[in-house]
Amino acid sequence: MPEIQITAIKEDDYDDLVFMVGGLLHEIMDKINIKVFNFDPVATKRRAKYLISQGKYWVFIAKDLGSNRNAGFVSLYESYALYAEGAYGTIPELYVAPGYRSKHIGQQLIEEAVKFAEKKGWTRLEVTTPPLPQFDRTLTFYENNGFDISGGRKLKRDIES
Repeated sequence: MPEIQITAIKEDDYDDLVFMVGGLLHEIMDKINIKVFNFDPVATKRRAKYLISQGKYWVFIAKDLGSNRNAGFVSLYESYALYAEGAYGTIPELYVAPGYRSKHIGQQLIEEAVKFAEKKGWTRLEVTTPPLPQFDRTLTFYENNGFDISGGRKLKRDIES
């Protein structure tokens, strides 16, 4: 079992973050056989740096201390809703690299997200899984880590700018 350290993203982690985001998005699209994301690595890196520098988006990286490789990440942003009694956190992305799966790294990332949520005073964390049944294991992972089903499916409408 690798020795994993979870830390806030550092400057030298951004290229790995972008690589992992690409892996996550392509994995989802491959499993559902629909191109639902436009992935541009350069724009993704620029966007991540901007959002993090503005305090609108937080990323925690799982690093394998033995190999000094990044094994996964979780990202969060703050949301607001009356039903949630104010501020709460949303996890838009959680990814563990294929070679590191089933080693409790995802659980460690969730635990770090929960600690961060507590510090922020959020009332809850929410996450949307990719489409089922292709991602039944993902749903089970979140349920096993304390999440409950709270509603229907996530929908989107693209806005042309």
